[in-house]
Amino acid sequence: MTHGQVWPKPVIQNSYNVYLEFEQENFYFNSTGYSCDLLHEAFKRYKGLLFLKAKKTSQWLRRLPKNKIAGTLEKLNVKLLSPCEDYPSLNMDEKYEIKIRKSGGTLMAKSIWGILRGLESFSQLIIFEKYCLTFVIRCTSITDYPKFRHRGLLLDTSRHYLPVQTIISMLDAMSYSKLNVFHWHIIDDNSFPYQSKAFPSLSDKGAYGQSAIYSTNDIKLVIEHARQRGIRVIPEIDSPGHTLSWGLGGIPGLLTQCSDTDPNYFGPIDPTVDENYSFIKTLLTEVNELFRDQYLHLGGDEVNMNCWNNSKKLQTFMTLNNISNVEGLEDYYFKHIFNITRELKTVPIVWEELFSDNIHLDHNVVVQIWKPNNFSSLVQEVIDSGYAVLISSCWYLNYIKYGSDWSSFYNCDLSDIVDRNNLLLGGEACVWGEFVDETNVLPLSWPRASAVAEVLWSQVTNYTEARLRLEEHTCRMKRRGVPAQPANGPGFCTY
Repeated sequence: MTHGQVWPKPVIQNSYNVYLEFEQENFYFNSTGYSCDLLHEAFKRYKGLLFLKAKKTSQWLRRLPKNKIAGTLEKLNVKLLSPCEDYPSLNMDEKYEIKIRKSGGTLMAKSIWGILRGLESFSQLIIFEKYCLTFVIRCTSITDYPKFRHRGLLLDTSRHYLPVQTIISMLDAMSYSKLNVFHWHIIDDNSFPYQSKAFPSLSDKGAYGQSAIYSTNDIKLVIEHARQRGIRVIPEIDSPGHTLSWGLGGIPGLLTQCSDTDPNYFGPIDPTVDENYSFIKTLLTEVNELFRDQYLHLGGDEVNMNCWNNSKKLQTFMTLNNISNVEGLEDYYFKHIFNITRELKTVPIVWEELFSDNIHLDHNVVVQIWKPNNFSSLVQEVIDSGYAVLISSCWYLNYIKYGSDWSSFYNCDLSDIVDRNNLLLGGEACVWGEFVDETNVLPLSWPRASAVAEVLWSQVTNYTEARLRLEEHTCRMKRRGVPAQPANGPGFCTY
């Protein structure tokens, strides 16, 4: 493996064959620019991460020659050039510069988010040299910034409820690879763990149990933990499909009765009931105020059209309203939903089905592509139609196979996509929860999500070169408490 190399790979890095020692007791971060609570909390966090030693110490780096140690690094001067922003956003500035010289070390960025990314890179430059019994850092200069603005990870907490502490651990791991969006697929057919203040019966009756509910305080804790690490939290309230758990909450007429002969066979939300839109508006208003991000994921995938086709009530409604097919009924539904998001001044994200079904989309909609077949042509079509786009097609982490499979995520080729108007925002790795719970979500996700992170951050990717850095990064995550699975087969974390 490499030693003291950064993940994801920086845009520009020049390293020199000269090292500085650290004295753990004397090293400190020195703020020389703007300051805020986010900055000082980051100093405390990274002071702890800088000096972690592995438990297994049977093999280490070769001893550095005495003439390579040029002095001691006593402090890192951290210069924040602008006042701190309260919350991360799509257009946050994550650029940073690091200079480690014999004369000292500096980290500089215009925004607090760039400082956070720079602190992570600085922490990765440090190695423990056993024979000298000291931490050392190589003299280096880095100029770095991300290729894409949206670098996310979707986590499904409906199929299996994930404890808050597990989500916290995922956020920590995301920050170690500079991912900046937590897409929280919080509810689905299987359970409704989101505790709504306006409609508490949704979780009381739709969750797996009282111990499998996310309270307002739980969600605020997740959002704050993410904010401290420069990670946005975007909730997904998927409808009109994937809503069977909603039907347990006692909202009259919410779901479509799919069969006149079977009163217990329900499907998507009934788009013909006006009261359903009032209910959804209240729910989305509450969610939007709690989560605070400008973006809100509306879902829209895998709607059971057969149910709507089989409903005599809906067919009659379609005839009376000159709606010729169920896609027209879906269009009718989302016309109301987009009216709500416009009132809330939030930017909607939807799955690709809405674009493919020719639903009338708001001009500011973001389309997320998830189906694997020929996805780049669909991405190009969405961009050419003037809509922003996210890609997930390459990056379903819950699809696993025996062996080292991170290369399939790393080698996802986006080079043939022509993006003249900066509409390709980035992408997301997805961890769907059918066979994922708190026992396996972390090793299943890491370091595989790190491969996605480098594709979305780095300007140039090279699998052969990345392989050794990922081996080090995997050991680094393990040392920090993330149970990352082996990246490349047989090996041993030597520090």
